[in-house]
Amino acid sequence: MDEKVVESTGGRGVPQVLDVVVVGGGPAGLSGAVALARSLRSVVVVDAGRPRNAAADGAHNYLSRDGVPPRELLALGRRELAGYGGTVLDGEVVAASRLPGDGPERFEVVLADGRVLRSRALLVTAGARDELPDVPGLREQWGRGVVHCPYCHGWEVRGRAIAVLATSPLSFHQTLVWRQLSDDVTVVLHGAEPSPEQWEQFAARGVAVVDGPAAGLRVQDGALTGVRLAGGHVVPARALAVASRPVVRAGFLAGLGLQPVDVEVMGHVVGTALPAGPAGATDVPGLRVAGNVTDPVAQVGSSAAAGVTAGAALNADLIAEDTARAVAARRARDSSPAAVFAPRSEAAVAARVLGARAHGLRA
Repeated sequence: MDEKVVESTGGRGVPQVLDVVVVGGGPAGLSGAVALARSLRSVVVVDAGRPRNAAADGAHNYLSRDGVPPRELLALGRRELAGYGGTVLDGEVVAASRLPGDGPERFEVVLADGRVLRSRALLVTAGARDELPDVPGLREQWGRGVVHCPYCHGWEVRGRAIAVLATSPLSFHQTLVWRQLSDDVTVVLHGAEPSPEQWEQFAARGVAVVDGPAAGLRVQDGALTGVRLAGGHVVPARALAVASRPVVRAGFLAGLGLQPVDVEVMGHVVGTALPAGPAGATDVPGLRVAGNVTDPVAQVGSSAAAGVTAGAALNADLIAEDTARAVAARRARDSSPAAVFAPRSEAAVAARVLGARAHGLRA
C-alpha cells in the first residue's frame, strides 16, 4: 500500500475504503463521528487543531459539561471516539475531490502533508474563524475581556461595566441582551447609529451612548479596564461586546463545486456559511455539513447535536446504498439460468407450504 494513502483495513488485513471521512474535530465533527462509529462505520476524523473557541476559558450551555475548557472537551470526545473504533488524524485538509466511476470509492481527501484518504461519504465540520473590527488590542483580548455572545460569556461578566462596540444595527439589538446582565452598559458608536426607537429604548433602560469611534483598549495587568475613543476619552469597561464576522473554512471544497455564501441578518451580511438542507444535506451527494461551517452562530451544544443528526443521516444514506447493491446482486443471481430453472423437490415445496401455514402466512 502507498505509505501516503491512509485506509482502514478489514478483519483479514485487506485494504478497504473508509465509510466516512470527517473534516474537523470540534463538537460537531466528533459527535457525528461517534454516532457513525457506534453504527459500526469506519470513520477517520481529520482535525487541524484550531478550535474557534480556543481563547475562551470554558464552554457553556452544554449540559453536564458547563465551563469545561474547550480543549479538554475535545480530548474527552477523542477518547470516546477511540472507544468505538474511530480514529483522529492531526492534520489539515487542503483538497477534496470526487473519484471517477460507480464504485464505493466516492471521495478523495488530501492532507497538507500529502496523506490521502478515500471514503464513501464526507462529513464537513471544519468550523469558522472570526474576523474582528480593526481596533488595536481586540485580538489580544478576544475570549477574555473582548466577548461576542451573551449566552457564551454573559454570566461571567454579569454586573460589570460592559461596553458594546456598535458596528451595525445588529449591535443595538444585542445591547438589550447585555443590559439584561448588567445595569452598567455603554454603547460606543463605531460606524452605526441607533434608530429613534432604539434611542428611546436605551433611555428607558438606562443604557448610555457615546460617540466613537473606538481607537483602542485600556488594559491593566492583562485585564480590560476601558475602551479608548479617538478623541482620547476612555469609557470604563470590564468587558467589551463585539460582533465578529464568522468566515467558514471551506476552501478545500472548491474541487467539489461547493462554495460558501453570505449570511444576512436584517439586511446586513454577518458572515459566510455553506448552504445546507435538512440534516446537513448539500448539493454534493454523499457530503453533509454540520456546526459553524453551515450555522455560524451555533454554540457547542447545538453544533454537537447537528453533528449527530448529520452522522445518522449519512449512516442512513450508506445503508440505502448497501441495500440497493445487495438487491441488485440478488436480482442478478435470481435471473441466472441456474436460479430460474433450478427445480424444487416435492419435499422442499411441502415443507415450505407447511411452514408458512404454521405461521399464518401464504406460501
